[in-house]
Amino acid sequence: MEQQTFFEQEGSAPLAARLRPRTLEEFVGQEHLIGEGKVLRRLIESDRISSMIFWGPPGVGKTTLARVIANRTQAAFIDFSAVTSGIKEIREVMQQADQNRRFGEKTIVFVDEIHRFNKAQQDAFLPFVEKGSIILIGATTENPSFEVNGALLSRCKVFVLQSLGAPDLVKLLQRALTDPRGFGRLKVEIQPEMLEAIANFANGDARSALSTLEMVVLNGDTSGDAVTVTRETLEQCTSKKSLLYDKKGEEHYNLISALHKSMRNSDPDAAVYWLARMLEAGEDPLYVARRVVRFASEDVGLADPRALELAVAAYQACHFLGMPECNVHLTQAVVYLSLAPKSNAMETAYLSAREDALKQLAEPVPLIIRNAPTRLMKELDYGKGYQYAHDYEDKLTAMQCLPDSLAGREYYRPTEEGLEGRFKTRLQQIKEWKRRHTP
Repeated sequence: MEQQTFFEQEGSAPLAARLRPRTLEEFVGQEHLIGEGKVLRRLIESDRISSMIFWGPPGVGKTTLARVIANRTQAAFIDFSAVTSGIKEIREVMQQADQNRRFGEKTIVFVDEIHRFNKAQQDAFLPFVEKGSIILIGATTENPSFEVNGALLSRCKVFVLQSLGAPDLVKLLQRALTDPRGFGRLKVEIQPEMLEAIANFANGDARSALSTLEMVVLNGDTSGDAVTVTRETLEQCTSKKSLLYDKKGEEHYNLISALHKSMRNSDPDAAVYWLARMLEAGEDPLYVARRVVRFASEDVGLADPRALELAVAAYQACHFLGMPECNVHLTQAVVYLSLAPKSNAMETAYLSAREDALKQLAEPVPLIIRNAPTRLMKELDYGKGYQYAHDYEDKLTAMQCLPDSLAGREYYRPTEEGLEGRFKTRLQQIKEWKRRHTP
């Protein structure tokens, strides 16, 4: 009789499925929700949950939390898939839940990907949630404010699950190597930095991290019950030649600096290259997008006001799509910002104002521009003499808005670059008007 290998004995269940946490103690991440003393943990441990929505990116534990609840609750637990369930199936289950309620039994209905249900399907749950026949737990990767009916959403508590950090994923990977449900019966040799690289590559997704680990172990060099994972194996399984990129180390900051300075120097080719270096190494696209948003105001500003709009749109696209689809959106933003006229007037204005603000934190707001919602404030001359600009022909007044000690101080100094030249002209006109109309 031919002897089975370890992998054949384990069957076809993926590593992520075999290692799905069964208890809160096994659950990794989301400490803000299920850490000791946190509200969701208390609700689960006391079996007093109410209808709720788990909102977060893929692979952060939404379905797993529902399974943990299923293991602990005394209620009947029904699992729904928004992909395969229609209104007929929903109503059948709801009627059974209604009957269970009459006998004093609770029913928890878990709906994965609830955002895929249309309005009619979601409406089928509503009356049963309202009268307490079911406790609804929905999981979604999309903003529930837009994807879940308002009436249903108002009856659910929304818990936001966050992407897992690299340390959480490394902890999960280490467990997979020692847990009998994972590779605990093998002697897997893999360097710690490779586990960190897999965690970085997974970009907060536990399922992705475990799938990558499974791939590299299955393709490792075997000798009896020992498996050795080499860097070459890791690179082949991920197609990432620069995978061992440390998101917290010097290279991380070197690369983002290279991207920023290439855009500042109006070099789109270099900017796109450094962008690709980061994304293909597993950098979080939202991190890159945040730096691009910052650049839009720090280095372009009013020289091209649309730069900020496009940068924010790129960030939103990264949030909606993730990698690899969002690479083109970041490329569009990076090229646009590289070619845009440059002005650092926004940053210099703030830094100059910040210096004065820190030196004179106690400067009182001029009485003339204070709000006066009460009689006492009016008696103290709050708002006395305030000039409402819209009441004047030129929509301007000579009213002083800075404290007396800073009167006449200039922080914003516009450049002539791009559209900022128009703002400079406008500012000069305003200042000349105020000079002529100041007593």
